[in-house]
Amino acid sequence: MQSTQDVSVPMVRPRDDELDLFGVTHTGRVRTSNQDQFLLCTVHPQVVVHGTSLADASAITLRGERVATIMLVADGVGGSADGSEASRLATIAVTEYFASAMKCWHTAGSASEHEFTSALREAAIEAHRRVKEQSAVQLDGRNMATTLSVGIVVWPLLYVIQVGDSRLYHFQDGVLQQITRDQTLAQEMVDRGALTPERAQHSPLSHVLSSAIGADDAEPVISRVDVSKRGCITLVCSDGLTKHVSDEEIAAECARMTGSEQLCRTLLDLALERGGSDNITIVCGRALP
Repeated sequence: MQSTQDVSVPMVRPRDDELDLFGVTHTGRVRTSNQDQFLLCTVHPQVVVHGTSLADASAITLRGERVATIMLVADGVGGSADGSEASRLATIAVTEYFASAMKCWHTAGSASEHEFTSALREAAIEAHRRVKEQSAVQLDGRNMATTLSVGIVVWPLLYVIQVGDSRLYHFQDGVLQQITRDQTLAQEMVDRGALTPERAQHSPLSHVLSSAIGADDAEPVISRVDVSKRGCITLVCSDGLTKHVSDEEIAAECARMTGSEQLCRTLLDLALERGGSDNITIVCGRALP
């Protein structure tokens, strides 16, 4: 597991009403359909009452303290209905796996953290398996695929699952950091020193995935960030945003944001003004300062 920051002493855990969360997805100005999916949710232990002699069952607390917050973006590959189905299946598979792995949540940030990070990796592998199985049924073995970028906040830590080239950013104290690494052929060439980062941005290989859910290879990467400081921003997006809006511009908009919805819509408008050549999905979250 990659760790991008040391864990500091956590501040007071945010209440549910102190979370500022928003997500938006748009077809863009060129595509005729939207292959992207996003998910924003919180995870809670829950008591479901199926029968009681109590006159007022609502007196029982049905939902416990928030265990986690999940922010997910999946960008279907191929520009067809197959890509849309792949991103839909991956979103459902990951969510269902998280629900079935509740026993692992308490190990996050502990000495047994490997149990939790293993569960995160298995969630991505389960999504990969489900998309591959559906490809065999629907497409006679032809691949349908999707990227998958997931941020899971188990206070005070943000855990990240990455497959493909959708990105997760962390913004704090005026600094924007890309937590994920693009899993593309261009990035692999940059890593080997065969291509400069500047040339990679304009290379046709920047859009060729080396790893994707449902493709021949899916290599989930798990990383971790300390998000205990109030006001720090987590932003997850498909490449429909980053094709048109630079990291410097994203950082500038984060610095002057007034809320998660405002930030998402401002970035979306920028991408659309510059051509909106792909589907655009943006998810943003923070604990209010």
